[in-house]
Amino acid sequence: MAVTDIPRTATLLRPGPETRTSYRRRVTSTRTGRWVRLDGTTNTRDLGGLPTTDGGRTVPGRILRSDNLQTLSPDDVRRLVGDIGLRQVIDLRTTAEVLLEGRGPLRDVPQVTHRHFSLLPERGHHTDVFAVEEDDAELDLPAGWTESLLPRQVAEHDQGEHPAVRSYLGYLDHRADNVVGALRAITRASGASVVHCAAGKDRTGVVCALSLAVAGVPHEEIVADYAMTAEIIDALVAKLAASPTYAEDMGTRDVASHTPRAETMARVLTLLDERHGGPLGWLDAHGFGAEEQAALRARLRD
Repeated sequence: MAVTDIPRTATLLRPGPETRTSYRRRVTSTRTGRWVRLDGTTNTRDLGGLPTTDGGRTVPGRILRSDNLQTLSPDDVRRLVGDIGLRQVIDLRTTAEVLLEGRGPLRDVPQVTHRHFSLLPERGHHTDVFAVEEDDAELDLPAGWTESLLPRQVAEHDQGEHPAVRSYLGYLDHRADNVVGALRAITRASGASVVHCAAGKDRTGVVCALSLAVAGVPHEEIVADYAMTAEIIDALVAKLAASPTYAEDMGTRDVASHTPRAETMARVLTLLDERHGGPLGWLDAHGFGAEEQAALRARLRD
């Protein structure tokens, strides 16, 4: 099981103060540049400054990618909202993950809009998790809520692909509506958007890859951005292991199995090229056509 899937046996507990802070001393990066160093996240970076095929650059402060935002410190919130200009959170986690992890501090910031686009097929009536949260702050999680994920079917021609590749293709096959919805939200944002899931690696990686492709970033740069998470994978696994939601999955697999491989994203992009004429062709086929692509490109480019 990858950190993209909520553990089937996760305990219905919300993390307490001790789980929210125990990993933080290990959350550091040896590199500067596009990394955004925060107390409460491990895998936050800006997608600005990347080269495009026509000699341009993506603009900093338009899209950030990140792991879970539940443990942001007050200083983190001030930096994101005040210094970077964050105005939108795009949450790719399942409804169960959001409810299990609880509200994050950005939910209390009126300038920041939250949008939820799960990339895994789900059952149940909580189709708008943030509306549920607003309506009932003391929501009791129903028994078996972690069994809310629907089985994912793997297309016959994808059976031989690496499991991570199959997962990423599954997001595109089963939740194309939410992939496109996330890109539309980025397009229409008035300030910076942060795209995140649990680890900021898999679901986030796919949405960010498509965004960068629309901006004209070449495949090799998209792959290199995806692979950057490997630099902080030890701290990232430690963070997730501190949460009851993800602890079991972190403990049953070694760090290497969670580490992103460049060839995974390269293969996904190659398959999109072969089957759809590229990421833009896939988007066009799923309702995100030339006009919207141009608007997103203009938003992300200098």
